[in-house]
Amino acid sequence: MSVECRQDGAQGTGGRVAAGGALFSVAVALTALNLRPAVTSVGPLLDETRASLGASETWAGLLTTVPVLCFAVAGLIAPLLARRAGVGAAVSIALALLAGGLVIRVLDGSLLMIGGTLVAAAGIAFAGVLIPVVVKESFPARIGLMTGVYTAALQLGATLGSALTPPLDTALGGWRPALATWAAPAVLALVVWTVAARGGGFGAAAQADRRGRSLLRNRLAWIITVFFGLQALLAFVVIGWLPRVLMDVGGVSRGEAGLLLGLLALLALPISLVVPALAARSGSQSGWIVGLGGCGLAGLLGLLLAPSFSPLLWTVLLGLGMSVFSLALTTIALRARTGQETAKLSGMAQGFGYLLAAAGPFLFGLLHDVTGGWTVPFLMLIGVLVVQIGVGALAGRPRYV
Repeated sequence: MSVECRQDGAQGTGGRVAAGGALFSVAVALTALNLRPAVTSVGPLLDETRASLGASETWAGLLTTVPVLCFAVAGLIAPLLARRAGVGAAVSIALALLAGGLVIRVLDGSLLMIGGTLVAAAGIAFAGVLIPVVVKESFPARIGLMTGVYTAALQLGATLGSALTPPLDTALGGWRPALATWAAPAVLALVVWTVAARGGGFGAAAQADRRGRSLLRNRLAWIITVFFGLQALLAFVVIGWLPRVLMDVGGVSRGEAGLLLGLLALLALPISLVVPALAARSGSQSGWIVGLGGCGLAGLLGLLLAPSFSPLLWTVLLGLGMSVFSLALTTIALRARTGQETAKLSGMAQGFGYLLAAAGPFLFGLLHDVTGGWTVPFLMLIGVLVVQIGVGALAGRPRYV
């Protein structure tokens, strides 16, 4: 990160920098760890849950779609919550909503399952928007490093949610206690966050300048929003459809396809820890964004042109490309001058971005149904990634909204 950016980020933080110690770092990591298991824990038990509740396939589709749509809506509301309650208190509210929603959704029938999922997803969205603000205000000289820690913890949480829930189902005797178990780490994160954030001074910073300018007419803010939305769209499509594609055209078994999908998450962990810190030290992050995007493009082209040649290689390249998520979060923190502007930019990018991303899996599947093959859907993905690389290169240039 440039000297100018470090100095600008450090201005006005005052006593808040002191909050950026070891306990606060742990609080950020624990919060991030809880932002995906609520979603990824459902998939492995979806059939069992649907059968137990006597629900339809339409209900199952709604249950898996609700979190993404809630991410979009709650993401736009999060800056308002931060201005009223303060960033520290807002994150505490988010974690409380997450823990409560995880308990509520297993208490009764199908409607309460949807309602609890909505509550939990709102908590996830609030925290996801506000953590970049925390990083900006409490770690002004370590934005890249802490964004990497946050992103790696988020990816680890996603992996744990999908990997540990089936064994919990077996050990605890059903899907209800298995899913409810994920409320425990959310409560732990809430306790640690509350202790670490006490006296951090977030309230005063967030309350300042209530009538600050809107970013809806800011060109750079929209560039970052489109960049975030396109990388999220690609990620949702890959997570939802890659195993099916690998089995249909890559010549791999169901078990191998699952392992290759898990490899995507594992690849993201070391990259998330290393790349954002390196990228933030330079004035521009464009080169890193283009480089990772090029890897993803090579992976998509490989799956399109020679899918059976090396499914492992194509998956690794695709995983490298998807790791640009950590840089999308880094650009949000680096392209804003103050914590308040970071909150606005984060809410805008994640709110509108997830709304754009929600259409990805549906459109990919629709194109497959209409054409009867994977060529047209993959050409769509390649087009999305090319635009993402171009927009990301603009988002990574050293300037402010």
